[in-house]
Amino acid sequence: MPYGTAEAPCTVEAPSITSPQVRTDIGLKECVGKRDLSEVFVVDCLYLRDSEQVITVEWPGAHDFYTPTPQAHSPLLFTESVRQALAVSCHTAHGIPRNYHFGWEHLNLEVVAEALRTTQRPTTVRLRVIHSAVERRRMGSVRLVAHVQGSVDGVYAGSAEVCYSAHPSSIYSRIRGPYADRAVFLRAAPPTPPVSPERVGRTNARDVVLSPTGEAGRWQMRVDTGHTVLYDHPHDHIPGMVLLEAASQAAQASLDAPATPVAFDTTFDGYVEFDAPCLLTTTPVGPDLQSRPRVRIDAQQRERRVFSATVTLAPHAAC
Repeated sequence: MPYGTAEAPCTVEAPSITSPQVRTDIGLKECVGKRDLSEVFVVDCLYLRDSEQVITVEWPGAHDFYTPTPQAHSPLLFTESVRQALAVSCHTAHGIPRNYHFGWEHLNLEVVAEALRTTQRPTTVRLRVIHSAVERRRMGSVRLVAHVQGSVDGVYAGSAEVCYSAHPSSIYSRIRGPYADRAVFLRAAPPTPPVSPERVGRTNARDVVLSPTGEAGRWQMRVDTGHTVLYDHPHDHIPGMVLLEAASQAAQASLDAPATPVAFDTTFDGYVEFDAPCLLTTTPVGPDLQSRPRVRIDAQQRERRVFSATVTLAPHAAC
């Protein structure tokens, strides 16, 4: 699944948009792949050229899942906004049909902790999306490399580089074999017991995606298919956003003091299935250039690595 070595991070300046020339499409919300349209954050899209769009998202003042504390949103709110923006770009600017199956292969993302601070009103975020590669294969599959840069009120808020693919159903069914049937979603085992919410930056056990194993630095992914934000509709595998939340929570659980995950360097090696436990192991690595702690997370299922992530955290006293 890995797409290969990612290109240099996007360094374009945040766009300056002062006129109301933003294009609005009735179908934008339907592009995102959410059954519950209230969970769609995309509100507008400005087409600069075929490879570049500025997509506007609006974060609510608070969200049941993406605002784990009254003071700050989760970094996964920025990640979900990027995911939605890429879906809009693919379906509108690049003509990829909505029934294609998308899969991330590598994600390198950072978000500014200050940009996650909550306010008393919704926050408008501009996401500048540039696709540096759109490789169309003979049987219909597409491989893409996207660079996304976000700003709030003209101030840099975060960026992401994503290598990913899109497959028509015929190819996807061949890749997934018997797992292509979304009936596997209905056969998922009941959720296992959660770790303490406070240990993973949460206040509600419902939002915890880790279970204890009895071993230090080792957790089992907790799968609750009844969680309507993480599992908005039936899936044939555990979604990438759930894997990132698991990496986020595992990184927080590995530290002795509260901290906010602010960067993810993630490789998705394979699909994570519903019918076997997925185990996550954490290993401290050296701090980044700003002396912020970093943690590596390796996830295995059936003794095979399915994803890995290096997570950088900003201690709360330094946020």
